[in-house]
Amino acid sequence: MTGEHPHRFPAERPTGPGMALPGVTTEELTVALDVGGTAMKGAVLSGSEAISYHRWPTPREEGPDAVVKAVISAVDELLGHAPGARAIGLVVPGLVDDRTGTALFSENIGWRDVPFVKIVSEHTGLPVGFGHDVRAGGLAERELGAARGHDDVLFMPIGTGISGAMFVEGHAIANKYAGEIGHLDVGSGELCACGAIGCLETVSTGPSIARRYNRLTGANVQGAKPVVERMHAGDPVGLSVWAEATESIARALAAYVSLLAPGLIVIGGGLSSAGDTLLEPVATELRRILVWQQQPQLVTASLGDNAACLGAGILARQALS
Repeated sequence: MTGEHPHRFPAERPTGPGMALPGVTTEELTVALDVGGTAMKGAVLSGSEAISYHRWPTPREEGPDAVVKAVISAVDELLGHAPGARAIGLVVPGLVDDRTGTALFSENIGWRDVPFVKIVSEHTGLPVGFGHDVRAGGLAERELGAARGHDDVLFMPIGTGISGAMFVEGHAIANKYAGEIGHLDVGSGELCACGAIGCLETVSTGPSIARRYNRLTGANVQGAKPVVERMHAGDPVGLSVWAEATESIARALAAYVSLLAPGLIVIGGGLSSAGDTLLEPVATELRRILVWQQQPQLVTASLGDNAACLGAGILARQALS
């Protein structure tokens, strides 16, 4: 099980199939599931408050059918922890059609055209709120977290990939092809897994930062954290790789700012744990690049890796209406 956000959510309450939740009416109960490439994060919620969190591995090595079965199993387990739950929220990665309730494609998981809303609603008899994991994370940050009270916002998690949830004048951009900021050409000259050359994801994700550092040094580090640690210890290669990563992020954000003028940019995902080590050079480079455009405020996400799961909970509440 995952740890709760220390400032927002209560300690996990012991629950089990058929066990009543003290102080909670069934009218308030929903369950939420965020399906990731390596783990699935679930929650039982009363209104917008998470009562408990749960976690399972994503069996993607066994193929997409196994992952779909694991999703159904996780939903069943969550409902066992939430007797009387009235709706389910489910969010998934990749290309997602929110309106038809279909997971169209995921490169990491390998599924195609999975009608999740139909499958889960028929299996449980409950309404299902369904969507894209990053857009759901942005929804949660705007309703519950760092973007609360802001209408023009970009939520951009940076992990093994990079994409964005966009809010313009208070409206979420729900186009299934929108928000792929990680595939803006930042001039890296490197081949991306998507087939294009120069994408932001080739230089500024955790794996790409490690890969570039290893290529230059012969090391075998995993992820961005050891590169940052070596940079702080005075490693010039670490400094160079990190500088290129942050400058590329700023270059991509400058294009976004010029088009949609967000007042706030919320950076989440694993890379956001670097805090000011990430935000300060990105902000400095943005100030250099942007001449007349509005300078956005940059902050780190406040909901951590629970954002998408909490966003799924919001979608579950919306499904009730």
